[in-house]
Amino acid sequence: PPLHHTAPTKSSHPETMADFAAAPEGDTAKGTVHTPENTSHSLAGASYFVVSKTRFVKRHTSNSPPLSRASLSTGAKIFKTKCAQCHVTEMAHKQGPGLKGLFGRVSGTTEGFAYSAANKNKGVNWGEETLYDYLLNPKKYIPGTKMVFAGLKKPQDRADLIAYLKESTANA
Repeated sequence: PPLHHTAPTKSSHPETMADFAAAPEGDTAKGTVHTPENTSHSLAGASYFVVSKTRFVKRHTSNSPPLSRASLSTGAKIFKTKCAQCHVTEMAHKQGPGLKGLFGRVSGTTEGFAYSAANKNKGVNWGEETLYDYLLNPKKYIPGTKMVFAGLKKPQDRADLIAYLKESTANA
């Protein structure tokens, strides 16, 4: 398995990875991680996002965002309060790139926007799963990005925003 651990800890101090697998989504464990940072893996029946060599976060256990219960209206509110200062859902650029056609696009490739080398070189194909991981902590997911957004820690907030973006940025 890609994740190895020594005494993972979190608020309830699980004794094993199986205990961590039973913990709520979003919980953090600490231990020794022998896998690249900013990658996702499955172990003990749950999915994990590796934040650093000593910290990983439990993701939604189906290995995808919880979009089945996502709210478009809540996603629109999150976009307005957290994203709209720098982004629009059209192709026009603000401080950040326009998001029209976001799903299926590769990071750092929107014409007319000056991306960081880190964003260009990461080569992320944007989809529900990659956005779900990215929106947790953009600076950890793409070290060196110019994006100053701290991220959305709540899994449901990320799912709501993704549902909104999927509808509002689709190419007609």
